Amino acid sequence: MISLNPLAKLMIPDAAVGSPALARTTHLGIGAHQDDLEFMAFHGILTCYEQSDLWFGGVTITDGRGSSRAGKFKDWTDDQIAAERVKEQEAAAALGKYSFVAQLGYPSTAVRDSHQNAVRDELYRILNATRPQVVYLHNLADKHDTHVGCALRALEAIRLLPKAERPVQVYGCEVWRDLDWLVDAEKTPMPVSGNPELARTINAVFATQIAGGKRYDLAVLGRRAANATFGDAHQTDHETAMQWAMDLTPLIHDDTLDPVEYTLGFIERLKIDVAARLRKSL
Repeated sequence: MISLNPLAKLMIPDAAVGSPALARTTHLGIGAHQDDLEFMAFHGILTCYEQSDLWFGGVTITDGRGSSRAGKFKDWTDDQIAAERVKEQEAAAALGKYSFVAQLGYPSTAVRDSHQNAVRDELYRILNATRPQVVYLHNLADKHDTHVGCALRALEAIRLLPKAERPVQVYGCEVWRDLDWLVDAEKTPMPVSGNPELARTINAVFATQIAGGKRYDLAVLGRRAANATFGDAHQTDHETAMQWAMDLTPLIHDDTLDPVEYTLGFIERLKIDVAARLRKSL
C-alpha cells in the first residue's frame, strides 16, 4: 500500500498484485466516507463493471468514526463502528468488482485543515500510481464540510502531477447537495439506468448507516429517478436514473484558477438565468 497513514487499508477484490491493481485503474473515485463512492460515483462503477479494459478504483479518506448510530448499532463504540464501516466498504468493492479500494483512515479534522498536507500527499501518491483517465470527487458546492475538504485536497493533489499526466476529466458529484440547480447547459449528465439491481444491492451494504436512521439506500435511488424525469420539461425520459455532476476539469488545466471563484461562477450564472426567466413574464 502506498500510504503515509499506518491505519490505511488496501483491498483488491480479485486478489491481483497491488501495483498492477492500481496501475490498471481508469476511473477513480475519491470520497470522504464509507458509502460516498457508491452514492456519488456509481457512474464510474457501472461504466467499469465487468469490463476487461476499464477498472474503477476507490479511495475513502476518513475513518467513519463519527457516524450516527441506532438500532443494533446504538451502543457501539467509535472503534466498533469504524471497523464495521471498513468491512462494509470492502463488501461494496467486492460487489462492484473494483480494481481496488483504499481506506486511508484519517480523522475528518485532518481533511478539513488546509495546513495539514498528509491527506494531499497520500492522494498524490495514489494518483501517481493509478493515473486515471476520469476522477469523481465531491462537488465544491456540497454542504458537508468534510466533503468539501476532501474535494479540495484531491484537487491539490492532482495539481502536483505534471499537466501531461493529469486526468482527462474531473467531476464533482452529488451527495449532500444535489446539482439540479446548475444551469442546464452546465450540468454534466451521468446516466446510471443500467443494472438497477447492482445499484440497489451495493447501496444496501451500508447497514450501519441505514440502521442509524438514514435511508440513504432509498434516497439516492429516488434522487437519480427524479433527475431523470425533471431534467428536461419538453422531452420524454430517455433514462430511468440520472446523476448530475459539476465539471471540475478546468481547475486542473489552470492552476491559477481559484476554486472559490470557480464555484461561485455557477451560482452567479444561475442567478442570471432566474432573473432573465422572471423578466420574460413581468
